Amino acid sequence: MKDTHPTAASGMALFDERPFFEKALAYGLQHGLIDEDKLATIRADGPKGMVQIARYFGSEFLRPELEKAKERLVNLVSLNLQHASHGDLQVAAQTLRENSLLSRSKGGSDMLKALIVMPQNTHFGMADARSFSDEHIPLLERWSLKSYADYQAEYAKRKHAADVVDAAIWCAAQYDLDVDALQDEGKDAEAVVRTALLLGLSKRTDLPDWPAFNQLIAALRKKYANSGGLPPLVLPKGLPELWQPAVEALRQSVLADWPRIMDATATPKKLFDQTPAFLGRYFWLEDGLAELEDYERSVSATWAKTTGGHEDEGSLLTLLLCVAAGSAPKTVLTEKAASTLVRKIRKSGLDSDAAVAFVRTHAPAQFQADYLAMWESFLEDALPTLRSDADYALHDALALLRRECNVAA
Repeated sequence: MKDTHPTAASGMALFDERPFFEKALAYGLQHGLIDEDKLATIRADGPKGMVQIARYFGSEFLRPELEKAKERLVNLVSLNLQHASHGDLQVAAQTLRENSLLSRSKGGSDMLKALIVMPQNTHFGMADARSFSDEHIPLLERWSLKSYADYQAEYAKRKHAADVVDAAIWCAAQYDLDVDALQDEGKDAEAVVRTALLLGLSKRTDLPDWPAFNQLIAALRKKYANSGGLPPLVLPKGLPELWQPAVEALRQSVLADWPRIMDATATPKKLFDQTPAFLGRYFWLEDGLAELEDYERSVSATWAKTTGGHEDEGSLLTLLLCVAAGSAPKTVLTEKAASTLVRKIRKSGLDSDAAVAFVRTHAPAQFQADYLAMWESFLEDALPTLRSDADYALHDALALLRRECNVAA
């Protein structure tokens, strides 16, 4: 029995605006599925549930809070019944008969809690812990009054994001890279999966840094230069069935990219790191030292190239801080990159000796002493703030980087 009924005269379906809980209860009473004893129990449990909900979100002693709690109780029970019964009033009435009102309210609340902690997007740098905590209560308060249609739409969106993230974590694990490392890298899950699919065409056994990714693309271009078609790109062996649809969609996107990947007129650097449509689309590990070594082998005047001709104090401190953190050397950071850098420093530490070695190896000899003195003075003032666990929101650390380094607005 679905949630509509025909009129006697026209056979047209009427839309019933009552909460699904009320409709299920009425159906159960009308068809003898719920007796007077069960109805009395439901009536007794209602006020208890209202008080519990009012206390959880505010106060059970204020009448407006209790009125709002009544709405939430009815909506939470409706969400649970409609979800469990797929909109079938007979099944919903039977569920209501066999379970307490408070258990159905808790079931609706649990549905929303599970929804709230699902990822909203696929970016690892923005991933939240997947467990409900007090900080999520305001979200639960808002969602407790939303419709089942709202729940379904949000669930579909978040379920897709969760599947892509979980598939990326699984793919990375095949190459011995854990989720903490993925979060440190702060890339999109889709990029991890696409690179894993490309690696399936090679014999590589680890996820690449930039030099290795460059070599991977060069090898694929050489191997498939004369194939005249698409490569034998397949889903990773052993990929759990649950995530196969999400990965299949990404496999199709790699095949759509294939003609441009095979275009030898565009260097990998130009295609993957300088073409807007490809920025962030594929994944490689940000290994500052590996990239620097590769850069030294391919160009002269390393210091000039690395600094880009910018040798002001802010540019050099930004560069040395990146090197000390083991990140790609840059003379200017976006706000997002600066936040990622601070988190990396707090998680993995800062190797001041790496920055010192960089200066001594590459900087002009006549300026090395000044650069090292500048670096040591910066560290003395900056390290307590950069390492401070008390600065959870990074406000102080980012303010420091904006003041001392180059952080683009």
